[in-house]
Amino acid sequence: MHLLRVCFALVLASGVMFSQETPQTSPSPAALSSDQIRDLIRKTADNDVVNDKRQRDYTYIQRDEQHKLDGKGQTKSVEIKTSEILELYGEQVERLISKDDKPLPENESKKEEERLQKVIDKRRNESDEDRQKRLQKEEKEREQDHKFVLEVADAYNFRFAGVDVLDGRETYVIDGDPKPGYEPHLKQAKILPKFRFRAWIDKDESQWKKLDIECIDTVSFGWFIARIHKGSRMLLEQTRVNDEIWLPLRVSIRLDARVALLKEYNLEDDVTYRDYKKFRSATKVVPLGEVSEQK
Repeated sequence: MHLLRVCFALVLASGVMFSQETPQTSPSPAALSSDQIRDLIRKTADNDVVNDKRQRDYTYIQRDEQHKLDGKGQTKSVEIKTSEILELYGEQVERLISKDDKPLPENESKKEEERLQKVIDKRRNESDEDRQKRLQKEEKEREQDHKFVLEVADAYNFRFAGVDVLDGRETYVIDGDPKPGYEPHLKQAKILPKFRFRAWIDKDESQWKKLDIECIDTVSFGWFIARIHKGSRMLLEQTRVNDEIWLPLRVSIRLDARVALLKEYNLEDDVTYRDYKKFRSATKVVPLGEVSEQK
């Protein structure tokens, strides 16, 4: 899924608030105009399509550290789950490999292996017709993601905020505020007027490096079953891998949401991604989280 769509989807699903202050940037004499920024964002949307396809050539480790909070914002409990993300027969699959930074007990590890083996068997025995239908559905979803990001270029007024250096690379810093009176074309884009964002875009490769999104108005969805409050925020970062692709590095959120207008959920969630490894063919499951190639 495209990076910016991921950001808004997570905000919509969770109602997040990230308390990090926005860093200061250095103004540049070569400021970008609004039209140039719009073109730049459209270009990043096209690059997202390429990243999404190339990501299927990679496996990686995902570590999710979740802190449940009490009414005063103090941590009540901590849960850490580390998973290996595999691409099996064209389908991305998650395999849990540790909890609280400790290896899974033997019985739980065995259940994970059995679950993944079922996925492998299902895909191995998949008919050509069913496979074609599945791939067409995935392609349609990617196209919808692409259209969503393209609509961001039309839904916002942009301001060039300067140039910042992240991980040794120059980035354009862009602020986006909802365009007054804009009517979204896509159903999924109807949430856009409720959010503003700051984006760091790699100057040389026109790729999203970092996104900081803030909710500026209460968002209700699901017939008022859930509500996201003004001030919720999320920070998402990407990294350059193998000089050919940009992939997730970190997502930091703080959830403060009300569900069914009664129950509140308060938690902090920090998800990091590491150990990206490229493979050339279908992956098979082996012990100890290793990945090997089928020839």
